[in-house]
Amino acid sequence: MKAGTKYDVLLNYNSLTEEMIFENNGKKMAIAKVELRLVDTVFIKDRKFIALNSKFFELLYHSKWDMYVEHKCKLNEPGKPSGYGGTSKTKSIKTYSSFYSEGTIYELKLPDGYEIEPYTYYWLKKNGELNRFINMRELKKLYKDKEDLFKAYVKKYGVKYDNQESIIQLIEYLESN
Repeated sequence: MKAGTKYDVLLNYNSLTEEMIFENNGKKMAIAKVELRLVDTVFIKDRKFIALNSKFFELLYHSKWDMYVEHKCKLNEPGKPSGYGGTSKTKSIKTYSSFYSEGTIYELKLPDGYEIEPYTYYWLKKNGELNRFINMRELKKLYKDKEDLFKAYVKKYGVKYDNQESIIQLIEYLESN
């Protein structure tokens, strides 16, 4: 906690609701938004999560610059029944089930047929400024003054957006040159 108090509880991060979940008397609960501003850091095994902008971001790298990852996911509905026994995900009629958490109790079970599609946003903090990038093109814009170095490094080492370690190495290279 920001006040220096430490708590040991079972935690997990729910990327669908973007909340830190803990267990209390056998019930799964989310850390309420009101309480979130009191939290400094959450450790889950060897991973470190920092509360920023009312969300938890995983700290991937810390030095003269910091790199965070925001874990997210999309919930894909099952297809709707269509002609000849098939299903379609393109029909205009959709049904949604919603829930409101704000620290209240809820179960983390999805109905049959729903699929989770995880994705990430990266955040780079340097010189006190926090910038999000969601693809390699946006990362390149953050290093406009080093575009030639960026292109040469990406080409030589085959850096991909979904490879966290290779992105960290690219940024280390750009920051040191």
